[in-house]
Amino acid sequence: MVLVNFLDTIAADAAAIFIVGDMFDFWYEYRHVVPKGYIRLFGRLAALADAGVAIHFFVGNHDMWVKNYFQQELGMQVYMEPARFEFNSCSFYVGHGDGLGPGDTGYKLLKKIFRNPLCQFLFGILPPAVGIGLANFFSRRSRELVTEHEAHFWGEEKEWLMIHSKAVLQLQHYDYFIYGHRHVPGMHPLPQQSTYINLGDWIKHFSYAVFDGQELMLQFFKPRGR
Repeated sequence: MVLVNFLDTIAADAAAIFIVGDMFDFWYEYRHVVPKGYIRLFGRLAALADAGVAIHFFVGNHDMWVKNYFQQELGMQVYMEPARFEFNSCSFYVGHGDGLGPGDTGYKLLKKIFRNPLCQFLFGILPPAVGIGLANFFSRRSRELVTEHEAHFWGEEKEWLMIHSKAVLQLQHYDYFIYGHRHVPGMHPLPQQSTYINLGDWIKHFSYAVFDGQELMLQFFKPRGR
């Protein structure tokens, strides 16, 4: 797994790791069942947490049904909404990004339904084999429906997350706005000497950002054998 290899390379240097959502195609915390396929990833994250590395996980639209497994078993801090952080006098606004900014009203309604406790309870009644099968089907279908247009940067006047960032800047200054969700890696200037960063993804781009204490940089990981 490429992400596991990446975590191995940063284990000695990382002070904190931020995962901005969509770590899974689908995640639901059954009472007695853990979806298979993530043991090596969970093991690396738990080892990093045990070594004192702070791991911050922001729930995305593919893994919004997170409850307390990550906190209790992996020592991660979980966030349902964007949060503010400060390092070396630099301020960061970090979040997954789904449902922020104008537009996308259909998804915003769907998000409210999916986050409804009754909806989650009813889904949990389904046997795991059925529930996970359905969720994986719709997750694959969602990826297939992503158009070529959505795979490119739309420009600051059309990117919902940049519009949202500008609105936040009217209320409070941040040096960096960091998101996932759009899966289009890039850094773009904002007013007030602020910067918008989209971290991209680990399916196509293998992109991530590093803050060295003074500057935030967008980088790309080269998987072994590529």
